Amino acid sequence: MSGLDAKAHMDIDVKAFGKVAVLMGGRSSEREVSLMSGQGVLDALRARGVDAHAFDPAERELSALKAEGFARCFIALHGRYGEDGTVQGALELLDIPYTGPGVMASSIAMDKIMTKRIWRFEGLPTPDWRLVASADETRAALAALGAPMIVKPAREGSTIGLTKVVDAEQCAQAYALASQYDPEVLCEQFIDGDETTCPVLESAGRANALPVIRIVAPEGNYDYQNKYFTDTTQYHCPSGLPQSEEQDIQRIVEKAFRTLGCRGWARADIMVRASDRKPFLLEINTSPGMTSHSLVPMAARASGISYEDLCLRILANAALDGGTGRP
Repeated sequence: MSGLDAKAHMDIDVKAFGKVAVLMGGRSSEREVSLMSGQGVLDALRARGVDAHAFDPAERELSALKAEGFARCFIALHGRYGEDGTVQGALELLDIPYTGPGVMASSIAMDKIMTKRIWRFEGLPTPDWRLVASADETRAALAALGAPMIVKPAREGSTIGLTKVVDAEQCAQAYALASQYDPEVLCEQFIDGDETTCPVLESAGRANALPVIRIVAPEGNYDYQNKYFTDTTQYHCPSGLPQSEEQDIQRIVEKAFRTLGCRGWARADIMVRASDRKPFLLEINTSPGMTSHSLVPMAARASGISYEDLCLRILANAALDGGTGRP
């Protein structure tokens, strides 16, 4: 971690935030998790004296935010219509500052293929991939990338629609599952090694990587169930990685954050290949989970930042793409 002051919350005037909407729920396949994230954020902000209120865009028109005098929004939505630039664009039109990256960065980060293209252009390491449009193309991708191979929707999160393919017989089923969630399906080279994640929290306009978390899931299967609803997945923070590896991951994550034009906060997922200890960026989440199982709060705690103060810091960085909205 670099450049973060664990006591910085002392300078935040919560009254200056005005009336705050915590956007939660929404219409995506991650609605259930978003409701849990949003409730946690809502409770934390209220505990710090913020005039915060729950707001579910699946149940109310966004125009009500303006009509009811909300001054800023904490986006606790996940997936489509919350993390993909759509709600960010609506809030830009309403002139209401919001947390997390802006319209373009959110839209790009939600699209794993566009994200990988930019990272590859910028010289950042990411697993090789193929974009496929049929089961036959999925089989061709397996021949090119080798087994095992990851097949997943290009624009979904929380491992929804993901399959680890080990032979050609699985390709048709894997493609069918992924294409239920998105017409664009990503086939990605599988990286065997340590699964890690690293949050980024902006402070004074600078991207600062928090401590790296190493994830050990049952049988290496870090799926939707093991992410949110079981206690068998192990999270190591401190990561237990050599200091040089941790610093390398943090450096790469900060650059990945900047190259997509992110602001506020995000969390990047990285695999460290066992054979040569090389890190590979998988994706970046621009509205990470904030549930009891979530990883950004865990990394923040390791930095001496409580859950409540983390929520306060994120809210303090709420802005519009033009840069207004910061206290």
